[in-house]
Amino acid sequence: MTGLKRQARVIKVSGQVQGVGFRPFVSRLAHQLQLCGWVRNEAGNVDIRVQGTIEQLDLFEQQLLSLAPPLAKLAAIISHHVKPSIVDDFTIKASLSGDNSQAQLPPDYFMCKDCLAEMHDISQRRYRYPFINCTQCGPRYTLIKRLPYDRANTSMADFSLCADCRNDYENPLDRRYHAQPLACPACGPRLSFHQSGHADITDNEAALMAAVAALQSGLIVAVKGIGGYHLLCSASSESAVARLRQRKHRRLKPLAVMLPWSGEDGLDAVRHYTEATAFETTLLTDPLRAIVLVKKRPFTDLAQAVAPGITDLGVMLPYSPLHHLLLTAYASPLIATSANISGEPVLTDAEQVELRLALVADAFLHHNRAILRPADDSVFRVIAGTAQPIRLGRGSAPLEIKLPFSLASPLLALGGQMKNTVALASHNRVIISPHLGDLGSPRSVQVFEQTITDLTQLYGVTVERCVCDAHPDYSSSRWAQRSGLAVHKVFHHHAHASALAAEHDYYKPMLVFTWDGTGYGEDGTLWGGEGLLGTPGAWQRVSSFRPFRLPGAELAAREPWRSALALCWELGEDWPLCPTESHLIKHAWQKQLNSPLSSSVGRLFDAAAALTGLVHYADFEGHAAMYLEAACLGEQKLGIKLPLRRNAEHCWLSDWAPLVSLLQDKTLSIGARSYCFHASLAMTLVAIAKQIRTERGLFAVGLSGGVFQNKCLTELAMSLLQQAGFSVYVARRIPCNDAGLSFGQIIEAAMADAKAVKT
Repeated sequence: MTGLKRQARVIKVSGQVQGVGFRPFVSRLAHQLQLCGWVRNEAGNVDIRVQGTIEQLDLFEQQLLSLAPPLAKLAAIISHHVKPSIVDDFTIKASLSGDNSQAQLPPDYFMCKDCLAEMHDISQRRYRYPFINCTQCGPRYTLIKRLPYDRANTSMADFSLCADCRNDYENPLDRRYHAQPLACPACGPRLSFHQSGHADITDNEAALMAAVAALQSGLIVAVKGIGGYHLLCSASSESAVARLRQRKHRRLKPLAVMLPWSGEDGLDAVRHYTEATAFETTLLTDPLRAIVLVKKRPFTDLAQAVAPGITDLGVMLPYSPLHHLLLTAYASPLIATSANISGEPVLTDAEQVELRLALVADAFLHHNRAILRPADDSVFRVIAGTAQPIRLGRGSAPLEIKLPFSLASPLLALGGQMKNTVALASHNRVIISPHLGDLGSPRSVQVFEQTITDLTQLYGVTVERCVCDAHPDYSSSRWAQRSGLAVHKVFHHHAHASALAAEHDYYKPMLVFTWDGTGYGEDGTLWGGEGLLGTPGAWQRVSSFRPFRLPGAELAAREPWRSALALCWELGEDWPLCPTESHLIKHAWQKQLNSPLSSSVGRLFDAAAALTGLVHYADFEGHAAMYLEAACLGEQKLGIKLPLRRNAEHCWLSDWAPLVSLLQDKTLSIGARSYCFHASLAMTLVAIAKQIRTERGLFAVGLSGGVFQNKCLTELAMSLLQQAGFSVYVARRIPCNDAGLSFGQIIEAAMADAKAVKT
């Protein structure tokens, strides 16, 4: 090529381009097109200098987009011409540190098909190696110390590459070219197996087979994965599952099941144990490798105690090399539940897991690759034909959302008390953390604080303002007051509404039904059945439910019989089937002692489950609602029209009173009563929307809040709303439960900030 024909360009690529094999891809592409130059990470971007003919350079830029690695998400490509220099090859240069505020932190990835095939190939040196990976798979978020994403900035810095791995790392034609978590049996992480009373096993294969033998003998094994430990045991053994429940104090809460990757498409076990739809199986094999809630197939060998009382099963497929090896050797379903104390983040440290779960696990399968921050499994449910996130975690978080405006200064949102996430916003983007759990324990608060530190440091963002829930007693709210930051308070249900509207980039009038268990309302009462009309930052409460007093306040969430009593007492009735003596409780309720007002639909679900006899004492959050939903499947009974009236504040109130007698009507099956309850709420929602449309004109309708994790209610409501001519919006990327509050808080604070600049 003559000097006259040679041109040079500098190209900056932004987006999710670190940790996804993008630099090796650029290098291979340049070599294929016979171009010279270099590529490097700089802060959160990839910088490229490339030289060749104008035709080669144009094709290079086109193929950067069209042939980018599947895990890459390119946000922008900016290029400009520069003067050519003397260079004869294309290289990957050392990364430069800098401004990380626009970086995208890669989540942890599932095991790719190439590594899976290689791991099972006896001729390969990584045969049956539990930590095999390449540029297209393996851990990312959980092992990154700092950006840019280079091996020296990860927990893999503890493992020096052997000569063979170094050759792989430096070979542009190898799929492990610049794969930062690269390892092999000679130089990488190793397994160890510990069981009290036995000598520790440190050989990879021996440790693996010892864990399989322990599982086959009915033991409970804590296994370290990518983002934390799982507790594993046989999913077919009633005694093993019962023992796990007894030890973990998890009497009835459904347990997730990991099924073997089997058959040509890996889904034979899924088809055997579930009635998963085609969409659900696609979701199960998605790179997220999330837990997906699917319908159980009856009459399989799964223990009844895995998910008692409900029809759905939380299923996932192996996503790491270690999981694949375990499930292939075990060849049957395994319980795979988070190794934690209930409500806390998953445990990540060997010493802590052995100390805190010594009375739960019989044995421990560790490895020595450090997990720098926990990442629990993501959870999804298919509702109305699309996937709704229940929990953001490994593979789906940190989650980035682009905003249609720019913030004047960075903002930190602290989320709620339950299902906590935090969100960091800077310029026109929001980063939502993985699920952190419930902030009711010291460890949960510790991980909450560490996540805030991690996000601000990784992205190089300094915050001076934070947003918290208006509830003064939330742990996150108290942290905000101690933080020294300027604090902006946002009402719980406003955040729910704004999260949904902003997720869909919808800033026109919307009526959002924010139905959940509880949230601090503008009037100081416990809301949970609200209809909010308006736009983010300007919500008006236009509907609710007839309020009732909850005897025992927060106890009502754990004891559904209290909500049932409350409804009966409000109507001047008694409930003869109450499972406990209630004379003193009623006395306190009559005097309004520890009996706050509530409009919560979540508590109406609790009352319905108790009045039908399904659940009197909740073993876990959502217990009553899940059992009530399961009972109504296969039933069809029309709902009943609930009276509507206006209160003094011109807010429409739905009266639940007619449901109380219906729910106790034993001439109807429990299934019929349950379905009628769901249908009545859906009909009521639509009646409210129609009434307000008559008064206020056209608007879209949104469904947000934890109640709309209920598939039966949500699908009924969506169908009726669409029949009535409404456009309907539900959660797609951000959970509708309290995990979405941090994002909604960012939006509410931004809209209230007069300095927000439209872009």
